Amino acid sequence: MAVVVVESPAKAKTINKYLGSDYTVLASFGHVRDLPPKDGSVDPEHDFDMKWEVASDSKKHIKAITDALKDDDTLILATDPDREGEAISWHLEQALEKKLKGKNVSRVTFNAITKTAILEAMKSPRQVDTALVEAYLARRALDYLVGFNLSPVLWRKLPGAKSAGRVQSVCLRLIVEREMEIEAFNPREYWSVVAQMETPRGQTFEARLTMMGGKKLDKYDLANQTDAEMAVQAVSSRALMVNSVEAKPATRNPYAPFMTSTLQQEASRKFGMGAKATMSAAQRLYEAGYITYMRTDGIDMAPEAVMQARDAIKAKFGEKYVPKSPRMYKNKAKNAQEAHECIRPTDMFVSPDKLKVSADDQRKIYDLIWKRTIASQMEAARFERTTVLIGSKDEQVELRATGSVVTFDGFLKVYDQGRDDDDDEDSNRLPQVMQGEALKLAPAYEDAFGKAQGEDALIEDEKAGIRRCPAAVMSENAAILGAQHHTQPPARYTEATLVKRMEELGIGRPSTYASIVTTIQDRGYVRKDKNRLFPEDKGRLVTVFLENYFRRYVEYDFTAGLEDQLDDVSAGSRDYKEVLSRFWRDFSAALAETSELRITEVLDKIDEVLAPHIYPPREDGSNPRICPVCGNGQLHLKTARSGGAFIGCGNYPECRYTRPLSAPDGDDAAQALDGKLLGYDEGMQVTLRVGRFGPYVQKGEVTEDVPKPPRASIPKTWSLEDLDLDKAMLLLNLPREIGPHPEDGEMIESAIGRFGPYVKHLKTYANLPSVEDVFTVGMNHAVELLAQKAARGGRGAAAKPLKELGDHPDGGAVSVMPGRYGPYVKWEKVNATIPKEVEPEQVTMEQAVEWLAEKAAKSPKKKAPAKKPAAKKTAAKKPAAKKAPAKKTTAKKAAPKKATAKTPDTEDGSGAEE
Repeated sequence: MAVVVVESPAKAKTINKYLGSDYTVLASFGHVRDLPPKDGSVDPEHDFDMKWEVASDSKKHIKAITDALKDDDTLILATDPDREGEAISWHLEQALEKKLKGKNVSRVTFNAITKTAILEAMKSPRQVDTALVEAYLARRALDYLVGFNLSPVLWRKLPGAKSAGRVQSVCLRLIVEREMEIEAFNPREYWSVVAQMETPRGQTFEARLTMMGGKKLDKYDLANQTDAEMAVQAVSSRALMVNSVEAKPATRNPYAPFMTSTLQQEASRKFGMGAKATMSAAQRLYEAGYITYMRTDGIDMAPEAVMQARDAIKAKFGEKYVPKSPRMYKNKAKNAQEAHECIRPTDMFVSPDKLKVSADDQRKIYDLIWKRTIASQMEAARFERTTVLIGSKDEQVELRATGSVVTFDGFLKVYDQGRDDDDDEDSNRLPQVMQGEALKLAPAYEDAFGKAQGEDALIEDEKAGIRRCPAAVMSENAAILGAQHHTQPPARYTEATLVKRMEELGIGRPSTYASIVTTIQDRGYVRKDKNRLFPEDKGRLVTVFLENYFRRYVEYDFTAGLEDQLDDVSAGSRDYKEVLSRFWRDFSAALAETSELRITEVLDKIDEVLAPHIYPPREDGSNPRICPVCGNGQLHLKTARSGGAFIGCGNYPECRYTRPLSAPDGDDAAQALDGKLLGYDEGMQVTLRVGRFGPYVQKGEVTEDVPKPPRASIPKTWSLEDLDLDKAMLLLNLPREIGPHPEDGEMIESAIGRFGPYVKHLKTYANLPSVEDVFTVGMNHAVELLAQKAARGGRGAAAKPLKELGDHPDGGAVSVMPGRYGPYVKWEKVNATIPKEVEPEQVTMEQAVEWLAEKAAKSPKKKAPAKKPAAKKTAAKKPAAKKAPAKKTTAKKAAPKKATAKTPDTEDGSGAEE
């Protein structure tokens, strides 16, 4: 039987059904080799030689492939049809090189996991594409050289910074610069005037003032309330009539099918799903055979798919929704060699209601893909756009009303794209009006005026038939409204708009968008709040540092140009080592220039650049850098021993004022209480202190004999002004002993931890409702809470398995366990979630082994059990290692793998850093 290798067991299982008994389908579980996370893995001094290492967990997968090849001489590499898939196939060839002598090795690709696509692919085998592999090697080397050389500079020169990446840092710069634009934005006031018109037939509609005094109004022409008042009076004092009515037909064509970036954007807009979650759901749909390959920058569709879509449209919606000729979309991919078909259903007749999956995220993504694909081949929507111009006889004022009516819904019957802003076309239908008709003013704005007025705003007495409040003016009859507006700053990025912007700039590629956006959040550089991306202080510090000392490498044009060079490599028109050499020559020089930098010099520079952000103007107009506590010290950016940065007074230690970079409201008031004496206990002062991490109480002072006097944080719910000695001592005397447990006599305690108030018995912790309960909870209630927590499988209490499945094929018991987020299967240190559609009692050993294997492949940290036997084997071969010292060094390469989480960030599925 021929041996077919794919990336994942789920994909292997689906493909095995189509190929039958003549093939053995195995999974490589992603990349089988990687660069060891340490210096020297890429050697610029020796023609960028790259030292690869087979991961310890990949050895068993390679062994399974080797064992299967003993009975057959054909190996078919069927990994994904992109650069990463090509690289995985190349790695397999290299890792199996000695075992493949005399064997037939070929490469096949398919864009969809369907029987037809797979069988067709098997008829057209080829060799691994050298150009695509070299493009992968170039990216991997570049990302390694940036990550393993620039990140250590950050660690040394900017305490608290975690890492930098070739694309990651440029993406972070986009978010930081947008935030600075928002902070520097000065809103501009302007007013608009609308009137409610009534036709002779009693129908009403709204019109906007567009001309006054015979002059066309621009956006800012009504600059204040006085201008708006004059405009309202001008409209109310004149008779109005219809000057013209113009109706024009219009069409709207459907959107192109999805590619990776547009799918991520739309899932974010419509479902609030992050790029990572979107790609994860799409990956599962692809592996199950429901959609085509989901990492693509192509929007063209196979001719047979186009025809099937037309047939599905005709069957479901009728012939009038099928255009006369198929719609063809031009592929935007710069490199045709890496271009793929769009993301589409493999079977257009499988509508979302027929999808056989229960995972909600997969259903949402499939629904989106199916609708977008079907809509892309439907008739255009047809509208009638109407514009009505209303004016006075003296031609001093003119108002405009617009509306549109859908005369044929076309593709809108199925799908309409979400928007990133609120700028939508006027969809109001206007009533029938005729040129020359006189119009009346109709009261309509009493509620709108009331909302603008608010509860506390005062309405002035009517003057010349006008009613006023600070944000609006209205005619006496409530038919004309002038409303105040202010220009708005640019919106913060969502994941959708960030991916869109990166795509516009040519930064990154489809396979990297999700991991890049996830990485900057995981590193604490950016936080996501209500679907918007906010830069954290450490993200600002890293960006300012890189912009000042490595400016070229965070420039958008430079990063996009490098992407173009890598595309040239994949097209075979550029030598990848030439790209590496040119990059390294300049980059190494930039690194050398920072070797003499002092931390104080770096902080002073960042302090200067970020001054408008960290020292905002004060209401009283005083110097924002003057310490609010001592009144004469200058505030400066400082670093802490534990890493990170904060603002502190230059008069330290005489003045101990400190605050975070982004000072919370009321920060100065809290600092004013720093050092307040609360009383004495055992002859020592008990004082209130305010530190970088919040207020606390302290007993005694720091001395050589007592470097760490007793301290306790003050709960956020407690008022600092009301804090007295009794409350301080309650905190300092924690944990509080409640009494011995009635079952074993071990002490039960209550205290306040990083996750809030709790009671504790041995290793079991149970939360308390409030801080006050820490000081009042009794024995009976504490025992009850602890018993409830133990019954739920809380920390320290061993949860009972729901079902014992037996021993894993590799040894060790497999169990079905209850979990906080749902049931899961457990084998040694690997835990895998059970799909929602599967009942825990129905789980089989075969299912559990598959889920555990998938989880182990995705989570390197969870693969510790497999390392135990490997360690013993290494020890057993110690004498042989002495005979071959060179191999001894290689054997130790597995050890640094444990540090992978702390190495510079990886930004695509292979660990390739961007």
